[in-house]
Amino acid sequence: MAINQNTHIWLVGGGMASLSAAAFLIRDGGVAGKNIHILEERHWLGGAIRDFQGEATGGDKPFWSMSGPWLSKRASSALWDLLASIPTLDDSGLSVRDAIIGFNDAHPLNARARLIDRNHQILDASRLGLSTRDRAEILRLMSMSERKIGAQRVEDVFSRHLLESPFWCLWQTTFGFENWHSAAELRRYLLRFFHEIPSLSTLSGFYRPALSLHDSVIRPLKAWLGDRGVITETGVLVRDAEVVGEADQRRVERLVVVREGKADTIEIGESDRVLFTLGSMTSDASVVGTDGVPEIIRDRRDQGWTLWENLARKAPEYGRPNAFRGNVDESMGEIFTLSMKTPLLVDRIAQLTGNASGEGGIVTFRDSAWLLSISVPPHPHFVDAPSEIHTLTGQGLHLDAHGDYVHKRLPECTGREILQEVLGQLGFSELLNELLPKTEVTSVLLPYLSAPLQRRALGERPQVHPRGAENFAFMGQFVELEGDAAATVEYAVRSAMTAVYGLFDINRAIPGIYRGTSNLKVAWSAVRDAFD
Repeated sequence: MAINQNTHIWLVGGGMASLSAAAFLIRDGGVAGKNIHILEERHWLGGAIRDFQGEATGGDKPFWSMSGPWLSKRASSALWDLLASIPTLDDSGLSVRDAIIGFNDAHPLNARARLIDRNHQILDASRLGLSTRDRAEILRLMSMSERKIGAQRVEDVFSRHLLESPFWCLWQTTFGFENWHSAAELRRYLLRFFHEIPSLSTLSGFYRPALSLHDSVIRPLKAWLGDRGVITETGVLVRDAEVVGEADQRRVERLVVVREGKADTIEIGESDRVLFTLGSMTSDASVVGTDGVPEIIRDRRDQGWTLWENLARKAPEYGRPNAFRGNVDESMGEIFTLSMKTPLLVDRIAQLTGNASGEGGIVTFRDSAWLLSISVPPHPHFVDAPSEIHTLTGQGLHLDAHGDYVHKRLPECTGREILQEVLGQLGFSELLNELLPKTEVTSVLLPYLSAPLQRRALGERPQVHPRGAENFAFMGQFVELEGDAAATVEYAVRSAMTAVYGLFDINRAIPGIYRGTSNLKVAWSAVRDAFD
């Protein structure tokens, strides 16, 4: 089916995959922006890469973020390809890609306190603590096929000694892995980011933007698309799609939608295309302020997974969403943001770590029951925040454990109690009374935060171009991209590029998937560190 001036493209979902797909359609497919339609259930775009300004006690509006800023220098080739074409919103004349690289060249990440122990002492994080058996287990997993690994957990293939090593603490807090996550997905991450082993202790292999990822990437991308006439409709839930035809010739004929609470349909023309983003990491998120406790939503109140569930009933090739959304206890995560009207805490952290704001990356409290990590981003972190607001972000990986200073599970804590635990881990408990009246804590509990890392069997993630799909394709964190690592911004962008190029027969090469093991010099450096 040839593209013509009457071809309309419907992008279901307003996250990074759809925004990227729209950009590739314009840049590489020559599609007019006015023929591209983005449909999003929520009233904002960006998916998991989103900043908010929420109401808080006393009328203040604290800024908070739902996304981490870490971008691999080498392993983000599709993302860099996209961002090289998107100009920044300032008058610098730089692309977003060049602005990020320039900022990091001027302010490189070099964590001096990647790990801190229960005595508030900085540990030598360069010592990975791997035994000969540990190294053999890592190499064995990397050499196995995904078919052989199957639905095994990480703890099924790694021994207790490895899972208690400094290496695993660094790895899981950098990439978000839990012991019960997919061993097959971990294999992909090891192959994809093997080159990062020498930088796990410093994070020097990663970039972060000068501002939040939303301000630095999503806002310029939305502006670029808007300037070219892309049509964005929010408050539109796509519940289902009517698919007609036999197994080898299937096409979407109609979208079944709900617009602001009212049932509706969208007819798909003969030359039209549909790109579906499947699943959602941010579905049923619970957001609370300083005095609130987030709710763990298990009863599926929003419709983030409904479309994929309905599509999956039509053909086995469309995947199995229950494999990823079926166990909230294993996929949920909690993140938090401190918005402080004083530099007191960030200054004390700089004194402790030896890193100025934004240059230290992740600080993990190795012995904390929550496996708590914090990060002080560059100041200012949000483009619209007042200059006196200083930001700290954090996350706990072990949600079932009681804190060391607040004897509650993280999801049971108010923002006040989270602040108390953070200060206790830092050894700054005496600052609590001074900081409380000047700090707003926003906590976000996401039932499906690590859903892309859940155990899976072959075929449970659908192909970008499923068999027989004539006028549609799939995108996002829950499609199958062989060899790539699922819970990354790069994965969303690559899935969009793969969908667009394949569906529109675009003769432009997709950047290759970088693997640290393919560069002998880089691989040797990683092996040297892992086996030292």
